[in-house]
Amino acid sequence: MNNFSNQEILNWAALLKLKAKNSKDPRLVDFYNTGTYSNETPLNDIDFVALDFETTGLDSQQNGIISIGLVPFNLQRIFCRKAKEWYLNPQDKLQENSIIIHGITHSDLQDAPDLLRILEQLLAELAGKVVVVHYRHIERDFLDHTLRLLINEGIIFPVIDTMQIEANLQRVNTSGLLNFFKRKRPESIRLANSRDRYNLPAYAPHDALTDAIATAELLQAQIKYHFSPDTAIKKLWL
Repeated sequence: MNNFSNQEILNWAALLKLKAKNSKDPRLVDFYNTGTYSNETPLNDIDFVALDFETTGLDSQQNGIISIGLVPFNLQRIFCRKAKEWYLNPQDKLQENSIIIHGITHSDLQDAPDLLRILEQLLAELAGKVVVVHYRHIERDFLDHTLRLLINEGIIFPVIDTMQIEANLQRVNTSGLLNFFKRKRPESIRLANSRDRYNLPAYAPHDALTDAIATAELLQAQIKYHFSPDTAIKKLWL
């Protein structure tokens, strides 16, 4: 087990309770009232949901969400039959360079709803679970900003960021004087490269549901190799 810890540990249960009191939108009130786990809950007792967004760009202030994929899982199983995927009409225009990356075209989005149409269903899938993402500044920031545009109220929730876990591991594995003289440098922490270090299969990238499943598998591998089913959730969530 590696001796790194997160720097953003919060009492999420208390924070969500406070948010429920202060929120005005009934969908967010219901979401926050579902609550979350205590800091000491072991990972083996957690219900996770892996979440991935495809977007029109990387700036949550300027770009929009065009697809959402999610899949619930625990340390033993990934529940693919309960997976969900939506195409969404983004708040900004779909750019040609983003089409090249994710392959979603204007015709794919022609009859797609905006986020509000599926918000209640999305929040129901996330409520009470620990959300798992690969780079939290996409899923958490984009959802927060989009809701601020649509309902004038943002959202916050705890996440486990598999990219941050890999960044922490790479920092530990390349630190020290010996590694400096060996010129050992951190390896890529992109999703595909991270999965490759655990001998996980290669999947086609930039599909929201596929990337959500890939993220769920990656967290299972990270916990198996570097942590323990008894590890407290406070060690990983942000």
